[in-house]
Amino acid sequence: MNTNMKYLDDLKAGVIVFIVALPLCLGIALASDAPLLSGLLAGIVGGILVGLISGSHISVSGPGASLTAVVAAEIHALGSFSAFLLAVLLAGMIQIGLGVVQAGSLAAFFPTSLIKGLMAAIGLILILKQIPHLFGHDLDPEGNLAFHQIDDQNTFSELLGLTGGIEPGASVIGLVSLALLIVWSKWPPLKNSFIPAPMAVVLVGIGAGFWFEHLGEPWLIEPRHLVQVPATENVGELFDLFRTPDFSQWANPAIYTAAVTIAMVASLSSLLNLMAADRIDSQQRTSPPSRELVAQGIGNVTCGLIGGIPVISEIVRSSVNVDTGGKTKVATIVHGLLLLISVPLIPTWLNMIPLSCLAAILIYTGAKLVTPSLVKQMWFEGYNQFLPFATTVVAIVFTDPLIGSLIGLAVSIGFILHSNLRNPMRRYTEKHLGNDVVHVELPNQITFLNRAALSTALAEIPRNGHVLLDAQSTDYIDPDVFGLIREFKERSGPARGIKVSLLGFQNKYDLRDRLRYAEYSTPELQASLTPQQVLTILKDGHQRFRTGQRLTRDWSRQIRASAKGQHPLAVVLSCIDSRTPAELILDLGLGDIFSVRIAGNVATPDVLASAEYGCAVAQAKLILVLGHTRCGAVTTAVQLNGSPRTVAEATGCEHLDHIIHTIQQSAIPASHSTDDPRPASETDQLVDTVSRHNVLQVTTVLREKSRTLADLIGEGRVAVVGAIYDVVTGEIEFFENDMPTSGSRQPEQ
Repeated sequence: MNTNMKYLDDLKAGVIVFIVALPLCLGIALASDAPLLSGLLAGIVGGILVGLISGSHISVSGPGASLTAVVAAEIHALGSFSAFLLAVLLAGMIQIGLGVVQAGSLAAFFPTSLIKGLMAAIGLILILKQIPHLFGHDLDPEGNLAFHQIDDQNTFSELLGLTGGIEPGASVIGLVSLALLIVWSKWPPLKNSFIPAPMAVVLVGIGAGFWFEHLGEPWLIEPRHLVQVPATENVGELFDLFRTPDFSQWANPAIYTAAVTIAMVASLSSLLNLMAADRIDSQQRTSPPSRELVAQGIGNVTCGLIGGIPVISEIVRSSVNVDTGGKTKVATIVHGLLLLISVPLIPTWLNMIPLSCLAAILIYTGAKLVTPSLVKQMWFEGYNQFLPFATTVVAIVFTDPLIGSLIGLAVSIGFILHSNLRNPMRRYTEKHLGNDVVHVELPNQITFLNRAALSTALAEIPRNGHVLLDAQSTDYIDPDVFGLIREFKERSGPARGIKVSLLGFQNKYDLRDRLRYAEYSTPELQASLTPQQVLTILKDGHQRFRTGQRLTRDWSRQIRASAKGQHPLAVVLSCIDSRTPAELILDLGLGDIFSVRIAGNVATPDVLASAEYGCAVAQAKLILVLGHTRCGAVTTAVQLNGSPRTVAEATGCEHLDHIIHTIQQSAIPASHSTDDPRPASETDQLVDTVSRHNVLQVTTVLREKSRTLADLIGEGRVAVVGAIYDVVTGEIEFFENDMPTSGSRQPEQ
């Protein structure tokens, strides 16, 4: 792809983010009681410098609404903006240090419900806060996302008082802009055009402003309803507005308190917004959080030196970036460059943009963040996800993004702790070949909060029982809990006759994996079982397969054990069909059975010889003839039954005749010997019926054509059982003594 075309979407997105960020930078500075230029400088630094250093592709940095209360409070507490700049510089250095020590990794512990709640809340706040601006009610500055406003109003009182401050001209521009955004996103000719919808909205807004100027009152758009960039006569006058830190305050303890406060708040806000930005990234890329702290720190050191308010990764601008097609950091850098170039050069043109058309862009962006589908998704994920999500949304709307996020984080942690205390581990009983084993599956993180629950679970292990402590999914074990496990393994467990098996413990815990129960067939086990008990073992294994509760096995251990010899419990005669692996659907281990597989599971001389060897030599106690529905060999036998075509002609297989003819002669009723075409449903039913007849016939052949097997059966040392596996449902019907087990269907005769 041409490089210019590759970054075209980013260039367009950068322009739109610049247009939206401009009033936000000014509004956040105003809401923070800081000079207006300080907000623009923060936007420039966040776009260019932080954009270059950050590892995020779509996050846009700049002055953050979540810092307005902190910035205003610290400026007032320190007594001057210059002293505040020194605190910002030191805060940036603290952030760099946090990034160097990889403190950004804490972001991985932010719950999903918190991040989704933050996005939804920001979307909702954008809608609520921008509705007044949409109608020209511009008393509250742009960028103030706090519930309580600097004009002593709040988010909802501003909406209730809207009727007294609607401006006709601004309202028309705002509503037309919102309608244009919606139509642009739905109508393909506009959606696929070169001009992005927000740019069209801005141009329409400027044009409408000129038109309304000629119409006069009441349509006139007054300057207070337009973007208001500070205008200077020349660049030198602009530089005179720059402020520098007051280094004489370096010994003031309040400076360091302010620096720590700003660093902590800015870092937490940046990490939260970075995680939220990654979630809306169309390519779902993951940004390095510790590198982000370094980038934000360098940005804040720079802001402190040149007179800017603190910068953070900002979700509003990031959302606009993604919504307008931004895919790489080119967009955020372009937005910063445009701020740098345009503020001193074309403030007059920028001051022609109506705030109402920017409000339409932000409302449209907000509507994409808080969607009914998101709320529905969180609802169906359960109360432990929905309640923290809803709490985060409500808390942010009624406080501000930072405080609300902290409240949401506290509630999320509460639900996590509650879940861990209630269900700290999974405990169930496994029925292995030799004995029952209580399987205790430890969670991912085991803290001191889990100690009491684990202690109770271990105390409930029956005397002379067996327990498996499974740490395969565990990354961390609190030392106090580890001491409990070691004491139980070495002292309290053996004192009660309990055998303790371990699995999955990391090397750092100095506990070697050890399974002390028989998870495979041994000579002693094979000798002690009756044919009926072996059949029960196979049935139990199939039930585990059906319910997804397969036994925990150490395959390496089984390989070593089976290398010394084999002691099969059964011989399973099954079809070669890929859907019927006996070891899998019966949940068996290595060496537990002799598996004889042949197309159509027919009893050829070779099959008889294998069955004889398995029972007479290897001492297997059971022969299971396992057929299945929708069998390909049986289907071929049914389709060719009565047909003049040979098997070789129909299938291209020159050695398949014996298997097909055996099925036809022994399992297909004479009444069905016809070459007449049948409906598909009738053919499927006949195939399944013949498969059952074939199983029953094979069980008879095994007894009648093998004196060896007949003698073993007569002595009660071996039993022959038929079964049908349904490839659709995964269920097995067992036929004992040619009859189905209790509760199963009788096969058709």
